[in-house]
Amino acid sequence: MATMLSGAAVMDGAILVIAADEPCPQPQTREHLAALDTVGLENIIIVQNKIDIIPREEAIKHYESIKEFVKGSVAENAPIIPVSAQHNVNIDILVEAMQKYLPTPERDDTKPPRMYIVRSFDVNQPGTTLEDMVGGVLGGSIIHGHFKVGDKVEIRPGLPMREKNRLKMHELFTEIISLQTGGGMVKDALPGGLVGVGTLLDPSLTKSDGLVGSLIGKPGTLPPVLNEINIEIRLFDTVVGSALMGKVAPIAKNEKLLLNIGTAKTMGTVSKVSKRNVEMNLTIPVCGEDGDRIAVSRRIGSRWRLIGVGILKG
Repeated sequence: MATMLSGAAVMDGAILVIAADEPCPQPQTREHLAALDTVGLENIIIVQNKIDIIPREEAIKHYESIKEFVKGSVAENAPIIPVSAQHNVNIDILVEAMQKYLPTPERDDTKPPRMYIVRSFDVNQPGTTLEDMVGGVLGGSIIHGHFKVGDKVEIRPGLPMREKNRLKMHELFTEIISLQTGGGMVKDALPGGLVGVGTLLDPSLTKSDGLVGSLIGKPGTLPPVLNEINIEIRLFDTVVGSALMGKVAPIAKNEKLLLNIGTAKTMGTVSKVSKRNVEMNLTIPVCGEDGDRIAVSRRIGSRWRLIGVGILKG
């Protein structure tokens, strides 16, 4: 089994954990490596875990199979660290590698603040009186800039509403009344890690992840809401996440594909396709701009499987 560890929707680095007691690669391992390639992430550490439950000779063979698996990929030059989390073996070396290979990037504080919404909540307990009720809470990762308590913000695309048999998005405007990070309540939140944003929004709008997929920013600074998109696409050679490793067939006109853009998920119907570009009509509008990366999945059997990556073209 492989697990990709990340504290945010936008990652500065990743740890790819591969269990030593299973053949490498597993379908899920291929899927996670493809996901790293999709987001263009290069700061990677590979952890060969559970080395304590197999013989030394098998661990060495498994190590070599990992090296062969990542050859030619974005993780080809990533360090591979054998560990036993259960017995605290090489954990100190892993921490040292995290300091070396997953450096904290320079943050651009001059850009207007922007955050992907990963979760949204109604934190009021059942039976809370109207006087004690608090507004909706948004959780996510700040891409750049910083937010302060008291900031007026816009949420886009925002709230979906059906008008004349067509889904239309309505942006929302609110005020930040609290900010919480892993260290507790703060007055100013910067990029890095996750942040909880308390707002004056009606909590019915944020409950059950109702606003996941939207962006938060200063009013007038967010990308446009798109009903149609044009992407430059690169298909993988084989289907990711499937044990059958089937070849990826070309995209066809009128085909329906699942798209992930930032934290947003939507369906796209192909209206035009060429060798490198695909145009699609979206069932749920998204907020995006030129250069955004898009994960493209196709329904194969009963599941959606990753088949390629796209770059949004303005």
